[in-house]
Amino acid sequence: MGSGAALPLLRPLALCFLVLPLAPSTTVQTPGPSVLATSTDGAATGPQPEGLSSSAPTAETTPWPPEPSLGPSASESSRSTSSPVETPGPSPAGTRGTSRPASPSATPHPGSWPQPVMDVAKLCVCDLLVDQCDINCCCDPTCTAADFSLFTTCSVPVVTGESQLCGQQEALYSIDTSAQPPKRTYQLADKVNPSVFCLQTINYKAALTFQPPEIPTSQNFDRLLQDYGGIHFSTETDLTSSAESETWRAVNGAETSRYEYRDPIQTADGFLWLPAPLFSSQCADSNPAGFLVNQAVKCNRMIQADECTTIPALSMQFYTNSSILAVPKSNRTVKVTIQSTTVQLLEGLRTRLASSAVLLPTLQDQTCNNVVLGARYLITFTEAGEIASAAVSLVLATVNMTAGFIRQSFEVRFVQQNTQPVILSGNPGYVVGLPIKAGFGSPGSGIIQSMEEDGQLTMLRSTSTQDCLAVEGIRTPVLFGYNMMSGCQLRITKDADCLLLAPALLNVLKGQKFPDSVAAFGNSEPQNRLDWVQIVYNISQPSSCEIPVRFEIEVKWTKYGSLVNPQAKLTSLTVTVVTAALPQVDSGSERTILILSTVTFVDISAPAEPGYKSRPTVEAKLPFDFFFPFV
Repeated sequence: MGSGAALPLLRPLALCFLVLPLAPSTTVQTPGPSVLATSTDGAATGPQPEGLSSSAPTAETTPWPPEPSLGPSASESSRSTSSPVETPGPSPAGTRGTSRPASPSATPHPGSWPQPVMDVAKLCVCDLLVDQCDINCCCDPTCTAADFSLFTTCSVPVVTGESQLCGQQEALYSIDTSAQPPKRTYQLADKVNPSVFCLQTINYKAALTFQPPEIPTSQNFDRLLQDYGGIHFSTETDLTSSAESETWRAVNGAETSRYEYRDPIQTADGFLWLPAPLFSSQCADSNPAGFLVNQAVKCNRMIQADECTTIPALSMQFYTNSSILAVPKSNRTVKVTIQSTTVQLLEGLRTRLASSAVLLPTLQDQTCNNVVLGARYLITFTEAGEIASAAVSLVLATVNMTAGFIRQSFEVRFVQQNTQPVILSGNPGYVVGLPIKAGFGSPGSGIIQSMEEDGQLTMLRSTSTQDCLAVEGIRTPVLFGYNMMSGCQLRITKDADCLLLAPALLNVLKGQKFPDSVAAFGNSEPQNRLDWVQIVYNISQPSSCEIPVRFEIEVKWTKYGSLVNPQAKLTSLTVTVVTAALPQVDSGSERTILILSTVTFVDISAPAEPGYKSRPTVEAKLPFDFFFPFV
């Protein structure tokens, strides 16, 4: 090497060490949440350190809410800092605003995509109603102090963040029943993770969210087709739903001048009874309707030939001759009015009557007329916990008494006065068990969405007769996450005409008002056309006449947003109609064909993979004569 040349120092490689924090000797052995802030609808107090009186001044005060952090610092692991709360509660979880999320790529996003919510103070999974207070949803920002006074408990008492972090934030909700009226209490706490393998900090925040989908454009279409064409991604799904378990409050408890949640609705002669199955599928008439408890039940009722006019639950008077008390133990009554009456014939055809007169059951030979098959209550209440009005819609039918039983359905729904509630199927993502929102697209505008049951995405419902030509109009809603199958039987004789049977069967499978669009999210607004997915049809065109034998609905969905709180989003809905030739039948004989309708949900979410930053590169420069004299 030359005498004047100096060998530069090589840059040392950066070494990464996993530092496991050791708890000091003064740390409490059992880790628990340390309260950071407590709010009772506006009031806040901070925690008091041990050994100090309640009047000790706070060393530091910062406005709430603080900036969300992914892990506590070293100084925060052994102490907590109190902060005054200036708002009555957190903002709703998953509520999608009008602003678009920032994206590192230049690919345009069609419509407003929801921002991933990672702050526990803003998560509210029970907020499902638009501009209306959800019952027992203590994190709903729409609820007022008067609404909280009607609550008996919080359906979601604890909201936690990422469980792998060493410092986890928790939002605690409860109802203070000792106060008059009861109040909602809110706490924001820090919980210490006892695991020694917890994450102290996360320097790659994108690892906590699902990868946002890339919209195909003219520039990236070939690349996306090469990467994903013909490849199907799927992950294990957990499509389970949990039911809330609560106990009934005693009827003879503390007397109040208003109804509270789950209070039995009182009438002038007792309670408003809603038949429901008890221990089996048989109807039990001693089930009182609870205040603000929406119910929809079905049960079987055993009947004999001589009980057509003797069973009270078969008559309209059982559901209309009740005077509901506006408030418990008062003289103010509300009359139950008849909103509509629908009559079903023995063949299954239904007709809505223009009159609201009371029709009593009558026995004629082996049939019983005007038997109540279904009752649907709509009860309007005020913010003060009073019942303002009550209406009932009835379905009467002519039944054959030799069958031995009938199947009845009952429903009660509560609506707040002077409001127009829009029932969502999720906020923003779909919730398992809720119906798929559907509508009809109009040129140059948004989506026309019907609030009626036959205007939603429905499928053929099986009946006891199993006759395809007699079940037209009998539908059931398609529920998210539930694979469903139903069917009927078609009896074919020699005189069957394929040109008449084919359109008739297709109308039975599709229904009279089958939509052409479905909502991508559970809270998609009708005016936002880009938040709706067009239904794709896959119907073959045979050369000769064929009848439809299968009506298949395939719904593809994916997980979107944060790994802590993933949201379900619909990506496509395909309808496939399978046809077959009409079989030949000999004269005097009969052949039966099974017609099926199915709904299948397919999870196409890409597997969540951990993300890492790029490896560091070594930039070492050697002198030009380093290998002299060998080179």
